[in-house]
Amino acid sequence: MRKNFVIGGLVLASTVLLGACSGNDSMPAMSAGSSAQADAGHNAGDVTFAQQMVPHHSQALDMAKLVPSRSTNPKVLDLASRIEQAQDPEIRQLQGWLTTWGAAMPGMTREPMAGMGMMSDADLKQLEAAKGAEFDKMWLGMMVKHHQGAIDMAKTELSQGGNADAKALAQKIVDAQQAEITEMQGLLTQS
Repeated sequence: MRKNFVIGGLVLASTVLLGACSGNDSMPAMSAGSSAQADAGHNAGDVTFAQQMVPHHSQALDMAKLVPSRSTNPKVLDLASRIEQAQDPEIRQLQGWLTTWGAAMPGMTREPMAGMGMMSDADLKQLEAAKGAEFDKMWLGMMVKHHQGAIDMAKTELSQGGNADAKALAQKIVDAQQAEITEMQGLLTQS
């Protein structure tokens, strides 16, 4: 028993000494290993997902913030509040990943993302000018398209992404926003 303890101690001591004597190469490898763990398992698809979803969610927040001053429909008010509560933390999570991954936020405008459900500046001005039932109908219609764009981006992440956390968020977005689309379509038929 003592012999195994001594041999184990010698192996451990040898490993430490070899690491210490191997020069400067061992230290960067150790620190690179710890940052590599934070970066582990992400790919270009994950970065694209985060870079596109941040401005997409941001626009949804902007649209949701219009509701309290333009709608009196309690169901629309509730939905807008839930959208804000869900998407604001997701934005922070996505931004955190981009920072961890060393990826910058591109200077995206709405127009190139129009195919992803983003509203144009003209759409948003029209929405800002509306009130009451007209606003509700316009907001719900735009938000359905907006959510569909998010679902499409999330499905791309699910098929092309590599990061397990990003893929889990993508699935959460698909599930939550599909349910909200169903809810919004129901509200549109009532108006």
